[in-house]
Amino acid sequence: MVDNISIMAIVNLTPDSFWAPSRVSADKALGRIEELCSQGADIIDIGAVSTRPGAADVDVETEWSRLEPVLKALGGNHIPISIDTTSSEIVSRAYSVIGPFIVNDISAGEDDPAMLPLAGRLKLSYVAMHKRGNPRTMDSRCDYEGGVVASLLSYFDAFALKAAEYGIEDWILDPGLGFAKTVEQNWEILRGLSEFKRFQRPILIGAADKRFTKGDTPKAHRLAASNGADILRVHDVVNIF
Repeated sequence: MVDNISIMAIVNLTPDSFWAPSRVSADKALGRIEELCSQGADIIDIGAVSTRPGAADVDVETEWSRLEPVLKALGGNHIPISIDTTSSEIVSRAYSVIGPFIVNDISAGEDDPAMLPLAGRLKLSYVAMHKRGNPRTMDSRCDYEGGVVASLLSYFDAFALKAAEYGIEDWILDPGLGFAKTVEQNWEILRGLSEFKRFQRPILIGAADKRFTKGDTPKAHRLAASNGADILRVHDVVNIF
């Protein structure tokens, strides 16, 4: 915990994730997780599918082949884990191995109709992120009638109703920086972040090393923190601000 903000540290089990230093093979993942924990991470976010701009889709079996050995190696005693996936099948399999964890779903349930019912049924914590399109189309879908912040507020109004419908009691709001947003729109979201406090949900910000920061991730983190972020998703636990 840094200044009352929880730190979610990224472990990418992918060969093609956006930030190359975050990529680790399954046999080195535990060592990386231990390192991040020793540096002060509060949550470890494990992903096995790249969502960088232009990334190709990955089938469930490939995703699971990357995740399974790491989850099994973690055992029952581990730091809080989130799994970055849009697949209900992956959630089901992961739950059978490690029990409860945080689902970090960049599609807020839109990519898999079975996701929200499953998360509710298993009583899992759930990160709902806003995006449009997929990694190959999102950069062309940045037009928001009425402004990006107003559009996102409406989006999460609708998600809150779906969460209640499916029994998802513990959900986290992620405005989805870099996903179908222009450079200026990302900064606009950070400046207007306090408006999302009306949902009375933790706010997660994933700004780390994204294109819009132009190499100055700490600037984005400072703005997020000053405007009410509760969780920062980072590659570098040491140099956050």
